[in-house]
Amino acid sequence: MDAVAVVLESPGCIDLRRVSLAAPADGDIVVEIAWSGISTGTEKLLFTGRMPQFPGMGYPLVPGYESVGVVTACGKSAGIEVGTTVFVPGANCFDGVRGLFGGAASRVVLPAARVLPVASALRDKGVLLALAATAYHAVHLVNPPDLIIGFGTLGRLIARLARIAGADPVVWERDPARRGGVAIDPAGDTRRDYAVICDASGDSAIIDSLVARLRPGGTIVLAGFYAERLEFSFPPAFMREARIAIAAQWQPRDLAAVGDLVASNTLELDGLITHHSAAADAASAYETAFGDPTCLKMVLNWSGVA
Repeated sequence: MDAVAVVLESPGCIDLRRVSLAAPADGDIVVEIAWSGISTGTEKLLFTGRMPQFPGMGYPLVPGYESVGVVTACGKSAGIEVGTTVFVPGANCFDGVRGLFGGAASRVVLPAARVLPVASALRDKGVLLALAATAYHAVHLVNPPDLIIGFGTLGRLIARLARIAGADPVVWERDPARRGGVAIDPAGDTRRDYAVICDASGDSAIIDSLVARLRPGGTIVLAGFYAERLEFSFPPAFMREARIAIAAQWQPRDLAAVGDLVASNTLELDGLITHHSAAADAASAYETAFGDPTCLKMVLNWSGVA
């Protein structure tokens, strides 16, 4: 069995080529991918070669951890029916190509326990569930934030989930094109009494400016991914007895929680996907996703790619 996959051959080099797939085991399923999202966080770091080393890192690799597709085959103990629409958080099923993420392919093989069944009516918006789970993990790590930094896709999901949790957060966004009538210019905010600040900007140099906005005993939640070394001045943080919390990767319970919120129409995913591209045009799609500030989320459409 094989598939067509996006392959990062090396930093800066994207190819679309056929790769061999591992044979499914008894607990595995085969999923024909309909849509996959492009991450402007981790995937951009992989593309630029700035991704810190993790177990399984290396090139060539198949990126992507935001995919939706339909189950076409099941192992004896998979427990999922053929025809089920599922969210796929990546796969490691490729012969000769690393699958640290592995969701950007026309077909994948993975354990059934890793996927989340979703309503077929969710369609391409299902790719947002990974970011929604990341946002949910950050919002509930301490307390819902009253200040959010960054109004990209992750920041918008954090804001929506914070409001569901009963908060009314202020949102900062430096880029006027991304404020969407909700976020404000941080230069116009004079408050210095925020209890929980959640950073979704990925700016490695931001901590000092956020410490200055905390109330005594306040917490900064780092929800972005930071390729550069994080540093801050100790005396101001000491004076405020500031706390810094790191929101790591979402857990299965976070994915299940946002799946329930989406299924009940409590969490809306509208307005977050701004760009679409045929998977055959993946190279230009990645260029747009990484270089166009108006692109909140780019989705690849795998229809017609066998």
